[in-house]
Amino acid sequence: MADDDFLREFNKGPAASEASISKFELDSGRVLPPGYKQFLAQSNGGEGFVNDAYLILWPVEDLAKFNADYEVEKYAPGLTLFGSDGGGEAFAFDASGGQARIVSIPFIGLDKRHARAIADDFPDFFHQVSRVLVGYS
Repeated sequence: MADDDFLREFNKGPAASEASISKFELDSGRVLPPGYKQFLAQSNGGEGFVNDAYLILWPVEDLAKFNADYEVEKYAPGLTLFGSDGGGEAFAFDASGGQARIVSIPFIGLDKRHARAIADDFPDFFHQVSRVLVGYS
């Protein structure tokens, strides 16, 4: 998945249970991407630096609540928020194209038209988010 170098300053949470992952999928009607499920099996969320970028990943038990609180289905249907940069940007899975690519979207003015593609899958997410957020190309 992600290089240990990327995660040396990222504080991982304890592993998520298969039951909590299944509960989110069943309750929400959304299937989480395989790479993300692999991450959750190792770390149910976390917070810290990935290179120079700050990252907050929410525990799977909080996904439904946070998506409801931000009214994602109303303002950015088809997205599933799963974390943020600790500031104004959220990270989400966008399953509208058939594959759950990962996008960045502003919390303020939450609108799918403002989503920027970051990675095609979760295993590449840590590398890409550190490049996108700190302005590398």
